[in-house]
Amino acid sequence: MSDLSRTTSLADSTVTVSDGRFFRPPLPAGYVPRPRLCERLLGGLDGRLLLVCAPAGFGKSSLASEFCQGLPAHWRSLWLGLSQRDSDPGRFLERLLAGLRQYFPALGDEALGLLRMRQRHQPFAFEEWLDSLLDELSECLDPARPLLLVLDDYHLAQGAVLDRCLQFFLNHLPPGLVLLVTSRQRPDWHLARLRLSQQLLELQEQDLRLTAEESTSLLAGQGTDLECADVQALLQRSEGWVAGLRLWLLAAADEPDGKLPSLHGADGLIRDYLLEEVIERQGREVQAFLYETACLDRFCAELCDAVRDSHDSAAILDYLQAHQVFLVPLDEQGRWFRYHHLFSDLLRARQPDNLSQPLARSYLRACRWFSAQGQLDEAIGLALRAGQPDVAASLVQNLSELQLLGEQNVAMLLRWKMDLPDSLLSSSPRLIVLYAWALALACQLDAAEELASQLANFLPAPSARAQRSMLSQWLALSGVIARGRGDSARAEAYCGEALASLPRERTGQRQMCLSTLANLAVANGDLWRARGLNRESLELARRVDNPLFEALAHYDRARVLQARGEVLRAFDEVRQGLDRLRGLPAQRLYAVRARLTLYEGLLLVLRLQPGAARERLRTGIAEACACRDLSLLLGYYLLASLDGREGRYAEAFAHLAEAERLMHIWDVPPIYYLAMLTLAKCELWLAQGQLEQAGLWLTRLAETYSGPEAATAPEFHPQLPLYVELQLASLERLQNQWPQAERRLRALSLRAQGCGGQAIGIAAQVQLILQWLRLGHEREARQQLLNCLEAAVGGALLPFHDLIREQPQWLREQLRAAPACLVGEALRTLLPAGEEGTGESLVGSTEALSVRELAVLKLIAQGCSNQEISDQLFISLHTVKTHARHINSKLGVERRTQAVARAKALGLLS
Repeated sequence: MSDLSRTTSLADSTVTVSDGRFFRPPLPAGYVPRPRLCERLLGGLDGRLLLVCAPAGFGKSSLASEFCQGLPAHWRSLWLGLSQRDSDPGRFLERLLAGLRQYFPALGDEALGLLRMRQRHQPFAFEEWLDSLLDELSECLDPARPLLLVLDDYHLAQGAVLDRCLQFFLNHLPPGLVLLVTSRQRPDWHLARLRLSQQLLELQEQDLRLTAEESTSLLAGQGTDLECADVQALLQRSEGWVAGLRLWLLAAADEPDGKLPSLHGADGLIRDYLLEEVIERQGREVQAFLYETACLDRFCAELCDAVRDSHDSAAILDYLQAHQVFLVPLDEQGRWFRYHHLFSDLLRARQPDNLSQPLARSYLRACRWFSAQGQLDEAIGLALRAGQPDVAASLVQNLSELQLLGEQNVAMLLRWKMDLPDSLLSSSPRLIVLYAWALALACQLDAAEELASQLANFLPAPSARAQRSMLSQWLALSGVIARGRGDSARAEAYCGEALASLPRERTGQRQMCLSTLANLAVANGDLWRARGLNRESLELARRVDNPLFEALAHYDRARVLQARGEVLRAFDEVRQGLDRLRGLPAQRLYAVRARLTLYEGLLLVLRLQPGAARERLRTGIAEACACRDLSLLLGYYLLASLDGREGRYAEAFAHLAEAERLMHIWDVPPIYYLAMLTLAKCELWLAQGQLEQAGLWLTRLAETYSGPEAATAPEFHPQLPLYVELQLASLERLQNQWPQAERRLRALSLRAQGCGGQAIGIAAQVQLILQWLRLGHEREARQQLLNCLEAAVGGALLPFHDLIREQPQWLREQLRAAPACLVGEALRTLLPAGEEGTGESLVGSTEALSVRELAVLKLIAQGCSNQEISDQLFISLHTVKTHARHINSKLGVERRTQAVARAKALGLLS
């Protein structure tokens, strides 16, 4: 602590910011210093993030304040105390920029203008905004005068969008800036990656608990004369909770006879304080309002009027705001509020007997109000809290089929299902169909099949048309269930019959059948049929103008194109799908967006862009997990593969274990995921040299997925049998069984070419090249490489990974002699430093830029801002940013300065 205490003067002077929004609160009276914790935080300044995470009352903010006071002399600090209003990312980022401008006044003039022009009801590209700001900030920061940015009480502002913004901020944190965060809950960031790279120092509840010496110091500092046994009892019961001991000291000081109160009397102090100092000082009408609205998690004046059957709620809310009666605003417009959590707890626990109406009626009135506003999520939840499951079931029936099958956020429906009696679930065909679809999409196949079978209880239907509709819906459901079980014959038959009989208005179910059939076509190697089904699906989605189904169709088209090795075209499909979703509410969760994001990660893996791939995969996994969408399997599979290639085997196996854990929790049949995860493990075992174990499981997989009785490949790895063959060939090569490996690779290459699977075919041919080079057959290897370069025109670079790693010099020589092509140029940038190498790992495509993209790039090279480019080319600012994003992707870079340098190296700019 001595170093810290000697260096306070300059650190304190740099924090003297005139704006009260950045005021660092002083340490409370009687504060007990925590030198051991400050020393640990000091050791974390070499990283990116200092995280202090613990429940309320453990002294997080005080510790952060003490640490800032004792920063080394060359450090500066900026304090942002957060509130619920900062959950709006735009407001938070505006505050952040304002604080940074205290030190760097010229920072972000353009960025601030863009942020202030945004409309809350419109999407805003926060990551792009941050990217531009970070570029500027990196030029302003001086690593010799680093800055500590403190976000205090982050839990008050935490939300999915803000989490993503700060994750991006952390990922691209420039040198000279370190983040310190205090929070009651862990932020939803990629902390494991920061921890592995030693960029994170985290203090948790067990770290912040007062030691025996600190507790004794706190008690002694308040002049409390205690016997040793009393001190030990207090320490044992408090378990190091700072607030607990402080409240006990307050209670002890009020005891007239010196009798020591029990420690659990702290709750009584909080209750007494709020009652005496807040509630009982309000008028009768205001007290009645507080108790009547305490049941609401959030409220506005109109909702309060509906619940109370009155018209004075707006005036009372104005009064509560003016008198600071524990009212927390939830938006900048001052419409939505909630009570402070402790205040709300007290109000709910002390419901008076003379309430104007029973609590259940309040819930029901709130339910009706939310239902009238079209907010079914909250309406259904309130109906269940009111003890009215029949009302909740009736509301569920109003859920649009297009919404359910488009969003595929089954987590919400399954949450409601737990509170609805089984008798209600099967009370109408509509509820049966909705919940059967939710169960089928969640891969709870037995439950879905059992529920769908109850449609028979409603036969015969009132009319022939209704009967045909009910039968066709059952067929569609049965087809998707059969696909989940791996029964391709039944899935084909059911989905085919459903498409022939489904009414035109059943768009969602038709889309599900087309998607299922396309996936089966890929698994069966019939990529041309899959392509036709994709086209039909996209036309149907566009005909009904449904962005969710259109995005799903683009996702399915990307999967087929990737299976054919057309990676660059698949990128375009993914981007079109994501662009189609941009107009939807950003705060909602969409399974199709998670799938597109994960597939973008897959394509980045195929383009050998591991950094960008990891970011997209983790983002996709988070949204898929929130939606309970099984596509997260693909994300964990790819993360394991990336870690395996980089030799991080423990992390790779941990990803697979997490995927398997979630599948167990979600009660997903092993046939759906086990083969996929086992294949990933085999790849890791081969890399580790565990050939016997890999051989055992690869043989089992081959027996399961090959031959006339072969099982259907899993949904998220429809080409799994081909990859099993590829790994078997790798095993044979490692075992020096070269003739067998060569035969297998030649057969695999022909098989892949026969079904249009270029990527796996190229991977097999690269394995042949490596084998021939080891045998000294350079002429055959050279010719095979030329064939691979020609076949890889679709943009898949991953098949060349082993060749780059094992034969970089030979590959460099061959590329120098080979005819110029985009694939060859991309591979050259991936080679390690050599005669022609730059030593950079510039990864990505050199796909040709469009005329408009080249025009944008030229203006970027001239130093024009996005707004200046917009003005000169007469295009919108959004279009400029879209072009810039595509330019970076095509050139395989992340920032505009890198794009200019890369373009000059390729001769695109003079």
